[in-house]
Amino acid sequence: MQEKSMQLRGLFLIAMMVSISFAGCLGALDTTVQPRASLEAYPLLIQEGEMVTFDARDSDAIEGIITAYRWDFGDGEKSETVTGFTSHIYDVFGAYTVSLEVENDQGGTDEAITIIIVNGVPMIDLTFPENPRAGDAVLLDASGSTDPESAELAFSWDLDWGVDSDGDGDGRNDVDSTEPQTLLPTNTSGIYVGSLTIDDGQGGVVTEVFEVNVSARQFNIEWKEKVIQQSWSDYLDEGEEWTEEILPGQQGRILSFEAVLELENDVIQPYDNFSLIISIPSDGFNEEAETEGGNITQSENAKATITANDLNSRGLDEVIEADSQEMVVQMLLNRAGQNFGQSPWALFVRALQTNPDSTIDILPDPDPGNDWTLTLRIVVHEPVITEIAFE
Repeated sequence: MQEKSMQLRGLFLIAMMVSISFAGCLGALDTTVQPRASLEAYPLLIQEGEMVTFDARDSDAIEGIITAYRWDFGDGEKSETVTGFTSHIYDVFGAYTVSLEVENDQGGTDEAITIIIVNGVPMIDLTFPENPRAGDAVLLDASGSTDPESAELAFSWDLDWGVDSDGDGDGRNDVDSTEPQTLLPTNTSGIYVGSLTIDDGQGGVVTEVFEVNVSARQFNIEWKEKVIQQSWSDYLDEGEEWTEEILPGQQGRILSFEAVLELENDVIQPYDNFSLIISIPSDGFNEEAETEGGNITQSENAKATITANDLNSRGLDEVIEADSQEMVVQMLLNRAGQNFGQSPWALFVRALQTNPDSTIDILPDPDPGNDWTLTLRIVVHEPVITEIAFE
């Protein structure tokens, strides 16, 4: 009996030793199966503010299933998803290392990384004068513009959206200059709207719209009276006509005029008969006068006279805003009701009746009245225009 008990105790000890030994073997074989991480990103090169898509759906759990996708986007932002597909926006330029950790249901993990390059867009630094005046060439200066990666910049100016300089029907896509600095010509006052586009050659493109407010110039106006006098002389046979066109209103506002046609004294009576005509068609003015004989004893010649007074009111001193001095002149001389005589004048001298000249060359001319002189005296109120300087 005692022998049997000893045998049982020995078997128990052997069983215990085998159990312990086998358990140790099982512990060495119980290793966790690791998954395999796979990471794709597109695009790898983006601009600031653009989105990148990350795809880890080709990751393999090896055994079981993938239970977690842990994303580190490299810019301080992290995320965990149960699917292997996500996206992220990068707002600041730079190079970012993105890491992905996948975990399967056995607790195994694996990691994959990729690098995203975010290109920084150029920074526009555009300056121009604050108070340009009509007629100025405004300097637009973008030479201070920079690129985060120090790339060489390309400039494209559309100086005026209101002008289609390339004729394609769109005034907002012209290329008027490609220099860092350019001049904007201004012929008139008003707001000029244009744009500047800068390209860094790496897909970084930025556009800035600008408005240049161009003011009119100021002019001080003072008036002074001036007399314009012109004379013409000629010779006419009976039935002939002389004509001339003049523009006396280009210098000032016509106040009055006097035109005198004077014939040479005839030696033999009767006197010659001429007519003088002054016509301003656009103003409906047409006046005619015939010569009348003068007093021979007082050596007065035959004359025809046309006069007109109070044709326009006198100008008043004032200050005017305009884009140019030429525009001021047009404003002053073409005001409604004050622009008589600004259009062309037509002058006519007609020989209605003349006595025949001597047929003998050696004898003195008994009829010098065919020779005439026309004198036109015009009184104008002329503006003196002085531009007022701005600080």
